[in-house]
Amino acid sequence: MLYIHHATLFTPHTRIDDAALLIDNGILQRIGASGALPSELDAESIDAQGSILAPGLLDLQLNGAFGDDFTAHPETIWRVAEKLPRYGVTSFLPTLITAPLERYDAARHVLKNRPPNFRGAEPLGLHVEGPFLNPQKKGAHNPAYLREPNSDAVKHWTRENGVWLVTLAPELPNALSLVEELATQGIIVSMGHTMATLAEANAGYSAGIRYATHLPNAMPTLEHRAPNAAGAVLANPEWIAGVIPDGIHLDPALVKIIWLAKKTRVNLVSDAMAALGMPPGAYRLHDFDCVVTDRDARLRNGTLAGSILPLDQAIRNFIQYTDCSLSEALQTVTTTPAELLNIQNERGQIQKGMIADLVMFDESLNVKMTIARGEIVFAV
Repeated sequence: MLYIHHATLFTPHTRIDDAALLIDNGILQRIGASGALPSELDAESIDAQGSILAPGLLDLQLNGAFGDDFTAHPETIWRVAEKLPRYGVTSFLPTLITAPLERYDAARHVLKNRPPNFRGAEPLGLHVEGPFLNPQKKGAHNPAYLREPNSDAVKHWTRENGVWLVTLAPELPNALSLVEELATQGIIVSMGHTMATLAEANAGYSAGIRYATHLPNAMPTLEHRAPNAAGAVLANPEWIAGVIPDGIHLDPALVKIIWLAKKTRVNLVSDAMAALGMPPGAYRLHDFDCVVTDRDARLRNGTLAGSILPLDQAIRNFIQYTDCSLSEALQTVTTTPAELLNIQNERGQIQKGMIADLVMFDESLNVKMTIARGEIVFAV
């Protein structure tokens, strides 16, 4: 058992000062005021000393980290997962970009083979970003592997088989029927790397798309008479928008505009690549060379190639850019992605009976401790 007390707790909807909670067998068992929970428990005791305690962070778009790229080397997923708690991340979707279909099958096999005694952030399922993308908005994706939507190509893609989220362009031939098929399999479908018009994007939503990948990057410019894909997302309050708040992918003012339109339907993602947690230098994003500085990651032609943004820094940036509250910022990386993935009864909140995934921050929102399934997996 683990007993944490004297914490400033964010559920994240509700703030509880001088809070305590009890964890047993990886599950949150009791939550309340420090004085209301007995301290004479046969449990490891942690005095939070007023530190902020929040649900563990969930990253829906992570291409790699610590020198490892998931698309090139899916076998590194678990190795990266062990280290992610230093950023407060307790669960994530390993993201594979456009590649031969066999690479996605290899990644699904990796997820099924959990290492013994694993401790770290949980790789819930794959985010497959491609290969059904518009070549005009390919970004850092290899056009050699792009293809039109085809049911035969995804016949083994189900949530049970490890595919949880798929990004595609809804304007491509046969895309809408594929959206319906994937959604029937319990897979979340996202719009991204697209040239969709407003009408085409709305048709995608009607077919089952519920998420937008790194809005509005790799989409047409938002125009006053042609709001296009980004306008469809901003105008529909139900659409959840993934956003990379690194100050590179989007101007901070645009981040605030998206926040004002979407509020907690915003989902902060890192979109981090192999250089996350590493010094500047030369890295790979699948089969492309990238030049990484202390600010960004780019292909040699200057195209952005993911980010080097830790998810805890994303929270700090987002508050600075938008003036939102800490509670609101935390929701964008906890309850919002959990609800999208339909795991809100297990993760994303601090409630009795839920998995004990937690992160403890200092007053500057630096990670002090991360707890995954009731185990301390990172501590300063």
